[in-house]
Amino acid sequence: MTKFYWGNSVSSMQTEGGWNEGGKSLSVYDIREASEFESDWHFANDNYHTYTEDFDLMKAAGMNMYRFQISWSRVVVDGDGDFNQEGIDYYHRFIDDLISRGIEPMICLYHFDMPLHLAETYNGFTSKHVLDAFVRYAKKMVDEFSDKVKWWLTFNEQNLYHQPAIAFKIAGSEETNNVHELYQILHHVMVAHARTANYIHEKSDAKIGGMHAYAEVYPATCKPEDILAARKWDEFVNYTLLDAYTKGHYSHEMLTYIKNNKINWTATDEELADIATQKNDFLSFSYYPSSTISAETIPSDVAPNYYMDYGKKENPYIDKTEWDWQIDPLGFRDVINKMYQRYQLPIFPIENGIGVQEEWDGEHQIQDDYRIDYHKQHLQEMFNARDINGFEILGYLGWGLIDILSSQGDMRKRYGLVYVNRTNHDLRDMKRVPKKSFALFKKVTETDGKSVWY
Repeated sequence: MTKFYWGNSVSSMQTEGGWNEGGKSLSVYDIREASEFESDWHFANDNYHTYTEDFDLMKAAGMNMYRFQISWSRVVVDGDGDFNQEGIDYYHRFIDDLISRGIEPMICLYHFDMPLHLAETYNGFTSKHVLDAFVRYAKKMVDEFSDKVKWWLTFNEQNLYHQPAIAFKIAGSEETNNVHELYQILHHVMVAHARTANYIHEKSDAKIGGMHAYAEVYPATCKPEDILAARKWDEFVNYTLLDAYTKGHYSHEMLTYIKNNKINWTATDEELADIATQKNDFLSFSYYPSSTISAETIPSDVAPNYYMDYGKKENPYIDKTEWDWQIDPLGFRDVINKMYQRYQLPIFPIENGIGVQEEWDGEHQIQDDYRIDYHKQHLQEMFNARDINGFEILGYLGWGLIDILSSQGDMRKRYGLVYVNRTNHDLRDMKRVPKKSFALFKKVTETDGKSVWY
């Protein structure tokens, strides 16, 4: 029987700290200032100094995979300068300590933390210089680590880079905001992924896959216009890159839109050839809320990538978290369905979880039954996709299963099975305290998922 992976997913800026140590240069996160509900990014969980404690907790929970991110700024000075051997040596120790505990590493090369120099000087992935700088960095990491790391991702949630709500904060600069640069970012990031995938397969036996933030979007009503809006959202935000990963070209509908609307992007023959010849070994995704879309409030002249800015509607039939993220386990199953049926590659859900405000009283265990229920329902639907639908699923990695800063830097929003004793502005002692859900997850991993039902 094929090994099933159970594990944890994180990013470097949400866990590491050590922002000005070990030869690390600045990323765009390192200069963000704290606010009422946002920490600075300087300390995170202090994993730069104390990661082995978290590795021991993951091992105790029965996890056999850890998806982490290499900080581009830690291993390459300013993103395009000299390689920083001290930073590279840090990740060698990090990986060796994982493997010694029986935890398989999965490397993600980029999780939104653009080197500050590349953001300020070149406007991030709008620039071919930054595309080339990323590929240079990626190839060096493959050379360093592919003998002992067999699972790779290039970009976290790659389709977010052409969604305007956050694309320019993570792939360009916050001042960039037009549809032409949106599509240029989409293309440069896809080329960078393809060149990295091609290099990995040339140099090693490691596996690499594209990764999406796949939010299920339903039509708000049965009106044909709403159904069309939901389909176009899927086509432009999800399928165009999934087609590129698996078929070697972008969505024909998207390319026609670019032509008809005179989108000013540059895609060279060499770049398109790199995309055409790439191979992906699996498809991975994050899954959190689902939503619905209404065509009624969407202007007729906006690109489909902007549709949710205008047409997003709450689904009245499902519950939501205190952060207004709607809880939809069946949507999780449907995403797996759409990806596997259309592309026939193994599917790997590598982010999933529920963010909740929690406080530890310093004595009693946090009774997070809501988290137990959330994971149980999603795991049930994942196994239904595997056992009833017959889809190949490689594993299940939860997001931030040891509490970390949220994507907005807010420590109040906790996903973990383990509480980390710090707040947004008070580091306290950062003590790790398992919650009630920790024991359940351990039971799930020990039985390889059978305890989801019993």
